Amino acid sequence: MTVRFVILVLMLAGALSRADTVVAAELPALTEITITSSLDGTPQKSQYWVPESASTQSRPLLVMLHSWSADYRQKADAWMKEAVQRDWIYIHPNFRGPNNRPQACGSELARQDVLDAIDDAIRRFKVDESRVYLAGTSGGGHMTMLMAAYYPQRFSAASAWVGISNLADWYRFHVKDGKPGGYARMTANSCGGAPGSSAAVDAEYKARSPLFHLHHVGDLPLDLNAGVNDGHTGSVPVRHTLQAFNVVAKAGRHSLVSEREMTELWEQRKLAAPLKSDQVVDKSYGRQLHLRRHAGPARVTIFEGGHEGIAHAGCEWLAAQKRKTRAAGVKRRGE
Repeated sequence: MTVRFVILVLMLAGALSRADTVVAAELPALTEITITSSLDGTPQKSQYWVPESASTQSRPLLVMLHSWSADYRQKADAWMKEAVQRDWIYIHPNFRGPNNRPQACGSELARQDVLDAIDDAIRRFKVDESRVYLAGTSGGGHMTMLMAAYYPQRFSAASAWVGISNLADWYRFHVKDGKPGGYARMTANSCGGAPGSSAAVDAEYKARSPLFHLHHVGDLPLDLNAGVNDGHTGSVPVRHTLQAFNVVAKAGRHSLVSEREMTELWEQRKLAAPLKSDQVVDKSYGRQLHLRRHAGPARVTIFEGGHEGIAHAGCEWLAAQKRKTRAAGVKRRGE
């Protein structure tokens, strides 16, 4: 029995114990509200929870984004529990619901819905605008990366889990024997057709794919994560996360994850020659890490797991980040 194995067992036991404690606690109810879109004037739903402390002091804001086929009513209990335990304001906006129509799936309307929800929170509550955190898993990971790329100045940090970075590649992954599967059909419905159908359709895929915009994140702390088994047992191959990181790393002139390393993680689900940074033990994950790289304030982590997010790890990292944001033209509570 190796020392590393013992450490991993103890980490897992600690994570399970922590989860048991959290599950036993009853979550407070979310409040549902309607926010008028500042782009098209339509009513858009959102949910929030606010700690009592936010009435007297500024508190961090966690913006949790729903997954691909869901809407604002999706349960994200693990993330909400982290927010409640940390006394963070928590919001869960709709951004046009499931990604099966042009208005959803990272459209300008959907992106503005997220910004409108943040602005609404700033008006309603005492928000610490140096700690505005964004997070999401799967389709929420896709939207987290996209929002970080389009509006880096609006966030203090962003944590994306098993997100789709290239919609055209994801469409092709979900076409089997020439027949588009459910996710491929939803993507085509959102973008106006299959990739290559027309220049206009391809422009939609590009506009909605984080991979083509992440070079704009600048100094935004960005946390990218994927389970090494995703794509085999889940719906998003790990390459999406690694390629997203490489765009950020290249823009900042940092070292990239090599094509060989990406292939090894996909085919062997481990690296043949891991770097020292890949062998760290991060107790917040409660899992073995297969890859951990940094590019300025950004990092990427490939962990033992599948298509999932680890709320505790995400929030532990977010809690360590502080960066001033500013919502121009928004009247703050008390002003």
